[in-house]
Amino acid sequence: MCHVIVTCRSMLWTLLSIVAAFGELIAFMSSDWLVGFPRVPEHHRHGEAYRPTLGIYGRCVKLPHLQRGVLCGPYAVHFGEIASGFWQATCIFLAAGILLLCAVAFVSVFTICFQSIMKKSIFNVCGLLQGIAGLFLILGLMLYPAGWGSDKARLYCGAEAAPYRAGLCSMGWAFYTAAGGTALTFLCAVFSAQAEIATSSDKVQEEIEEGKSLICLL
Repeated sequence: MCHVIVTCRSMLWTLLSIVAAFGELIAFMSSDWLVGFPRVPEHHRHGEAYRPTLGIYGRCVKLPHLQRGVLCGPYAVHFGEIASGFWQATCIFLAAGILLLCAVAFVSVFTICFQSIMKKSIFNVCGLLQGIAGLFLILGLMLYPAGWGSDKARLYCGAEAAPYRAGLCSMGWAFYTAAGGTALTFLCAVFSAQAEIATSSDKVQEEIEEGKSLICLL
């Protein structure tokens, strides 16, 4: 029999798990990891300066024929065209972490009905996966600045750019979002234990014994 168990801690863990997964996914897909130095488009020397942005595999630039706005898209069509070997490694680690986070976020929605699988707590298994995902994300974020010395990064950040030195660039919102999502991932991994405790408490067991199928607890 399926017992629908809803507690504040389990629902909060589910919500935070979804936020962490989506935050990391959006950051990974964004081109706003590095914000380049101000420049004026060619043939528009008296126009307003803009700052191009560079992501791990994408970029946003203003083309001469565009009067307004910028053109965003991938600069690397194939994996081997990514600007740096360090950024290729970053892609691998971030993608692995995001894949685990998305899987946990999907499973977390069903924890209101199923709290265990093969006699193991889903919360504990998901918490372990989130911890592993967090390690992947940290490795990716640590390797990312090592790619600032690539030719592509120097094109946006100037000749002063070097590994772990951004030159004329500043960090974009995507990097901070990825860092915040990584911290939230570890928080979710720790908080999964509280979610497991909440759904297996004595109050929950008492209501199950009373024959209730919908159990809501603060």
